[in-house]
Amino acid sequence: MAEVGDGATQAGVAGGVPPAFGARKLLYVGTGAIGVMFMPMWVNWVRTSYPDLELRCVVTRSAERFVTRTSLAAFAGAEVLQDVWDDEPETGARHVELAHWPDAVVVHPATFNFVGRLALGVADTPVLLALQCTSAPIAVAPALPPGGAASPAYRQHIKTLEQRSNVIVVPPQPGFSVTTGRMDASVATPLPQVFQAVEELRTRRDRGTSGSTDGSPRESGVR
Repeated sequence: MAEVGDGATQAGVAGGVPPAFGARKLLYVGTGAIGVMFMPMWVNWVRTSYPDLELRCVVTRSAERFVTRTSLAAFAGAEVLQDVWDDEPETGARHVELAHWPDAVVVHPATFNFVGRLALGVADTPVLLALQCTSAPIAVAPALPPGGAASPAYRQHIKTLEQRSNVIVVPPQPGFSVTTGRMDASVATPLPQVFQAVEELRTRRDRGTSGSTDGSPRESGVR
C-alpha cells in the first residue's frame, strides 16, 4: 500500500481523448492500494467520457482505508458495493449477478494480494467468486510495493492469469513510494490505457472465438 502515482499526471491523462470502448456494462473494482484514492476522479472520467455506459463500482474492505463509498457514489451516481458477503438474507446471489451482468471488468488498482488470490482461484468474496466464474473480459492493473514486480510469486501469478482467455494483465508503471521516498514502487497504469487493453481483448475474443467461452488458453497479448 506504499505506492502512489503522480496525482497531477493522472488528472492530466483524464483530460485526453478517451479510447474507443464498445462495452455497454462495466464492472469497476478498486482494491486496497493507496492509488485507489484516485478512483473518484476516474469514475468521473468514465461517466464523462462514456455517458451511455452502465457503470457499477465495487471496493474491497481494504480499499476503504483510502477512499469512501460515499465519495465514490457521489461521482458514480449510484450505490457503490463493498466486496463482502451480506449478513442479511438476500433474494438473489450477488456473485452470480456480478458474473453475468458486465460486458467488461476492470480491477484498478489491483493489489499484490488480490492478484495472487485471483490467480490461485480463491473465491472467498463476492467479487472474487464472480471473476472466477465470469466469461466477460477482465483487465487487471496491478499496483505493487517496492520489490513487488520482481517477486517470483508475483511473476508466477501473472503467468497463471495469462493462461486465462478472458484476462489481460496491464503491467504497472514506475511510481513513487510514500514509504521509501523513492521511485521504486509500481503504480497502476492510468485507466484510459486499461480501457484500451480490455477493449482490444474484448474485440479480439468477439472476432476470433465467435462467442466461444470454453476457457481454452490463449495469449493475453499484454505482459
